Parts: sequence; C-alpha cells; structure tokens
Amino acid sequence: MKLLVTGGAGYLGSEMCRQAVERGWAVLAAQLETPPPFGSPLRLDVRDEESVRRVLMRHGPDAVVHTAYVSRGPAMESTIVRGSSAVAGAARRCGARLVHLSSDLVFDGEYGAPYAEDADPRPVMGYGAAKLEAERAVVRVHPEALVVRTSLLYGKPEPGPQELLAFRDDLDFFTDEIRCPTRVDDLAWALLELAGDGTAGVLHLAAPDAVSRYELARRLRTAHGFDPSSIRGVPSPRIGRARNVALDSSRAAGILGRPLRGIVGG
Repeated sequence: MKLLVTGGAGYLGSEMCRQAVERGWAVLAAQLETPPPFGSPLRLDVRDEESVRRVLMRHGPDAVVHTAYVSRGPAMESTIVRGSSAVAGAARRCGARLVHLSSDLVFDGEYGAPYAEDADPRPVMGYGAAKLEAERAVVRVHPEALVVRTSLLYGKPEPGPQELLAFRDDLDFFTDEIRCPTRVDDLAWALLELAGDGTAGVLHLAAPDAVSRYELARRLRTAHGFDPSSIRGVPSPRIGRARNVALDSSRAAGILGRPLRGIVGG
C-alpha cells in the first residue's frame, strides 16, 4: 500500500504515518513547513490545486488521508475548503482512495446529540462552517470518498494540545460543552483500516464517552499525575459556541469490528 497523508507533521497525521510505516506501507508525509517525523517528506501546499494534482499524479498513491487544516486565522477557510477540494480532485484523477477528516463542529449542539450521520449539520462556528463546506466539496468532486467526522484528540506519549491546555492553571474550562474525546492512536489505527476498504459517504468516528471540556481537563491532569482540583469549570457563552456535539459512532464500530476505547480515566 502506498499512502499519502496530508498534514503529515501534524498531531494526527504524524501518528498515522508512524503506524503506516510500522505496517510496512510506503508512506508519503506531505507537509507545508514542519518536517514530518515519519515517512518520506513531501512538501505540499494543499491550497495550490495545480501543485496538488502534479504531486499525486507523479507519486500515484493507492490512498490519500487528508488531515491538513488550519483552525483559525486568515488561512483557515482557504486551507480547509480550497485545499480539501484540490486534494479530492487530484485523488479522484489519479484513482486514489480518499479519506477526508472533518469535525463534530459541523453541528450546533443544541439538539439531537448524540448525532448520527444523517443528522442535519448546522454549524455555529466559523471553523465548523468551513469544515461543512469542505465536506460538500469533497463529496461533489470525489463521490467515492469517505468523510470522517471526529472530535477532540489526545493521548500521545508527549503532551498534545488538549493535555497542554489541561496543564495550565490560568484557564477556565466549559462545563456544558460536550464532545467525545478520542485517543489519537486509536483514530489513526481506524483511519488506516478504513483506507483499505470501500466505505464511502459520511462516517462518525470517535470514542463512545461524551464528556465536557471541564471533565476532560480533570481526567487528563489526573492521568499525568497532576492535581485536578485546580481546574476551574464555568458555563460557556451561548453565542457562537457549539454545545453538545457528541457523535453516535455505532456504525463505525460495526465496520471496524469494535468501538474505539473510552476516555482516559473513565
């Protein structure tokens, strides 16, 4: 299997590349600036449609997993929307299987949780809106693609973004924003499994436990030997924030043969 991972130096992308190398796959780790720790490095700006097309046609991957994104700032929309469309178009043209990563934040979290794949997405955040637009572009350009919605990621040996937030004493954590935090190594394993099958359309893929950001921070602190009592919990502002966006990942559990592991400390 020849696999190309966009965002190959990122939190999820690098874990995918590590596991794929362990499987004996030929791994192309595409990155914009940061050198990827695993796989063969490949510089790629996903916003450059022509460059993406040339790279994929030249290397001819069997599968592409698109994890590259920007969560905020002026490059967010172009990276997420234009980049996803470019990757999808190039993957279809070269005959590659495409697994595209999306987010639980395509939902507003006001009703319906846990959300199944056929739930009506209604993002309230700019990031979620961009992710939804990217989903629609991917499905339009590459109808055989698999769009995977997931949640907050944690769990590498070195502290990741969620751990680093939890270790801080100067932040408040929302008690009523509910997600399904997922181990990054579990998600990477599942995505590699899905890269080799024919599942298409939208699939929810996250751990089964729905907890608040406050509870997640407490559990992460405890798991790393820190006192969780200093974690401060507050209600979230309603305006512009997604509330309970827990995902129903039962369909994915059936495809994979098991659910992902529950949250740390659960």
